[in-house]
Amino acid sequence: MYNYKQAILSLFLVVSCTVISSCDSNNTANNPTPETIPNNKINPSPPKQLQKSPTPAVEPYTNNSDNKAISGKTTNVTVYTSDAQCQELIPKKADVSAAEPMNEAIGKIFKEQSTADFSVSGYRVNVRNGVAIVDLRISPDSKRQVSSLSSCEQFALFSSVRKTLISNSQWKIKDVRFTERGEDIML
Repeated sequence: MYNYKQAILSLFLVVSCTVISSCDSNNTANNPTPETIPNNKINPSPPKQLQKSPTPAVEPYTNNSDNKAISGKTTNVTVYTSDAQCQELIPKKADVSAAEPMNEAIGKIFKEQSTADFSVSGYRVNVRNGVAIVDLRISPDSKRQVSSLSSCEQFALFSSVRKTLISNSQWKIKDVRFTERGEDIML
């Protein structure tokens, strides 16, 4: 009888420890905070492989409503995204609205890079003299800001947008700058 009680108690302790341990590791793994991430940790996978949450469509913000595409016509552009090691940008063809091809191409990148704890809610692109200025709006619900992105996440987001804008020669863009609500983003 004594061995039976001891076996049940041991089993109960093992299950309890496993449940408690599981809850704690899930909490820190899915919701990292600056306190739980070592400074020297490098994130080897791009943000697109992080747990994604359903995100609303990222759309350009504008003060004027006649920028909306009114026709169903599309055009084909090259959109660049990061590889899994954040070492290279991979081109892929994408169909976008013929009326707003640049904005839609950038929107595809921002949507793909949105994660459970970081998302862009809006953006504006202004091109002057071959320089594109991409002004971001970070979602008010975003737990992280641009400054907290890892070097891999920054590469995946900003290098993808820069390469997409410069490589589509029809847009005649030579350089790209990033701002957040009009303030320069230092990368």
